[in-house]
Amino acid sequence: MRITFISSYPPTHCGIAEYTRMLTASLKSISSSIEVYVIADISFKSEPWYDDFSGAYIYPVFIRGGSRLHRIIDVLSEINGTDILHVQHDYSLYGYSDEILRLIVKARNEKLARKIVLTVHTVHHPYTDRIEAIEFQRKLNICDTIIVHSHLQEFELRNQGITPTLIERIPHGTLLNPYLGYPKRRLLEDLKVDEGRVRGLIAVVPGFLKRDKGLDVLLESLRTLRTSVDKLTLIISGEVWDYSVLKYINELEKLVNLIFWERYLDNSELLKLNALADIILLPYKSVKFYSISGMLHLSMGSLKPIIGTRVPKLIELYQHAPRLTIPPENPQALTRILKWVMKNYDMIVPYMSSLYSYAIRTQWYRMAQRHLNLYMKLLKEKAEPVTPPKTLIQVE
Repeated sequence: MRITFISSYPPTHCGIAEYTRMLTASLKSISSSIEVYVIADISFKSEPWYDDFSGAYIYPVFIRGGSRLHRIIDVLSEINGTDILHVQHDYSLYGYSDEILRLIVKARNEKLARKIVLTVHTVHHPYTDRIEAIEFQRKLNICDTIIVHSHLQEFELRNQGITPTLIERIPHGTLLNPYLGYPKRRLLEDLKVDEGRVRGLIAVVPGFLKRDKGLDVLLESLRTLRTSVDKLTLIISGEVWDYSVLKYINELEKLVNLIFWERYLDNSELLKLNALADIILLPYKSVKFYSISGMLHLSMGSLKPIIGTRVPKLIELYQHAPRLTIPPENPQALTRILKWVMKNYDMIVPYMSSLYSYAIRTQWYRMAQRHLNLYMKLLKEKAEPVTPPKTLIQVE
């Protein structure tokens, strides 16, 4: 079987890029007989290359935002077509026009793809500011299958007229953190953090720094935490996507023992950081669309207490550990739950067992198997038995 993804791909700094790479590596780990190609965005590389980690052939041809998408057909012709053409869709990658849909239908009509699949990472609802996204989503019935990650996304697409039988809900994959057994001293050394810089519990805010990250809410919360703030080290790490958040970083630095890394962290660094953490903080704000947080799944696999907000992208946290969720933009509630977690830490870890079980159930190889079963069903082929891989990350 030949599978071709259309997606962003590392070294692009993008959650969907990392998602596609992990899915590709997991597919290859459970079935060595499949061929995987990725028609990717042009970022740091513009020539075709082979990814040893995932076992995929990468063809960077289009420009993020929707330019040069016509090159997709050229690549499909060059590789002599594909069995499954699978688009990892987000409006930041292809814009709000239907050009990507027209291209994949053209590929199917010209026999360059037997079946077309589209994973909708972002589903807009009627309260969106981008009504053109609703128009795009109403055209998805032309796909052979549409994959979503959450119930909210599934039922919103149904309400917008998508045929229910075309929709498959496959959760986001989870990687169990291979660094959990490492001593803190080793993790600090690997992350180049002086041991003397850390005191008390370590709370981590990982991932891209955007306006909806909730750093202003965290700042107001820590202002009222008072004496407990002296028992806390806060680590904020990630590439800045909205420079307006830096003013909150500056204020936090005056208030708490803060370690701030203003740079992109690869998966290995993020996993080490989450292994180091005692608490993972995700105080996200609401946005006008439905998505699922890849950072939540990376954090779940670290088996640490996670405090988050009741927003759609963290719905799985709300489902499996509701007592560690708070209403968005509520610093008083965040203060209360931080105090409670810090005081009752030994009770919190057992409470998280339902979320940890969900992390086990959504391991990447399991989600890859569900993708492979879906591809087999579409092509009317028999699914192969799966053996769990040892790990997808090479540890030192």
